[in-house]
Amino acid sequence: MSSPKLFAPGPIDVSPETYAAMTRTMIGHRGKDFEELYASLQPGLKEIFGTTRPVFLSTSSAWGVMEGALRNLVREKVLCLCCGAFSDKWFSVAKSMGYAADKVQVEWGEAIDPEAVRAKLEEGGFDTVTFIHSETSTGVLNDLPAIAKVVKSFPDVMFIVDTVSSLSTVPVDFDANQVDVMIAGVQKALALPPGLAVFAVSEDAMKRAETIPNRGYYFDFVEFAKNAEKNNTPSTPAIATLFGLQYILSKIADEGFENRIARHAKTNAMVHEWGAKHGFEIFAQEGYRSQALTCFKTPENFDQSAFIKTLKDKHGFLINGGYGKIKGLTFRISNMGNETVATMQELIDAMDDVLG
Repeated sequence: MSSPKLFAPGPIDVSPETYAAMTRTMIGHRGKDFEELYASLQPGLKEIFGTTRPVFLSTSSAWGVMEGALRNLVREKVLCLCCGAFSDKWFSVAKSMGYAADKVQVEWGEAIDPEAVRAKLEEGGFDTVTFIHSETSTGVLNDLPAIAKVVKSFPDVMFIVDTVSSLSTVPVDFDANQVDVMIAGVQKALALPPGLAVFAVSEDAMKRAETIPNRGYYFDFVEFAKNAEKNNTPSTPAIATLFGLQYILSKIADEGFENRIARHAKTNAMVHEWGAKHGFEIFAQEGYRSQALTCFKTPENFDQSAFIKTLKDKHGFLINGGYGKIKGLTFRISNMGNETVATMQELIDAMDDVLG
């Protein structure tokens, strides 16, 4: 079997129909055809973001926009909410860019405590907060509404949210949660190849960006907004991937967004039930678990490498081991994107077979 089907936490499996949509005849990006393509994406993107604001398209990974958000919004000091590899990385990125930065740090596997955020912000001096909704390395789903409520109780503090592995698996409600920047990559639950980020920016964040010097060009929010008014992008977009995104959004519309959320909850529960059956303990704190993937603790005397390799070689399915400092101590199984009860059952049957 030349290439396994991906049940990893991203990139995830891309359907043949999506690849077919991406092979449409190429178009220019400074003409009517592209403007129509751009405009066609907005209703579906706004629905899954939960916003009336425009959703921008960046030919980059989500990290490009995550760094760009700091460059556009930070005046003096940023507070990073850290609970895993990717949220921790945001702190190191902020420091590498020369910003004053501090953090609220919890043990990996635990969720961010809103009151700890409040206590830190009360120290003063912060103008921006970074937060990861679904921490892909640990499988933790943080409480976005609760954290948002705390952050937005501090005037003039910008709230940047990574929804890389939560967008379209659970409601994120950009407007209702008063988020200032919300970012996702399409290689997770949107089930597209990597290389495109989608993001929304609040009116307050746009006003802040206009006052920030030296914010660069490629990720300049003001440039994105100017071009969005003309249904375009500041620089050359990943047109083939946008064709794929148009197809994915049409499938979400056909299924219904609420039904998509319910499907992810059901397939996620299947993985949890499989783990319980075999005595695998979920790594993420109870009550704060991703609907997109599950991170299991690796039991003592369990040959995780052999399990993953046999599953791949014998059945053609690929799951992932742990990431960062919990590599080898955990393994992760994705249920996001196009997966259904039927396809998840195929994976579960295969994993049962490997376990014997």
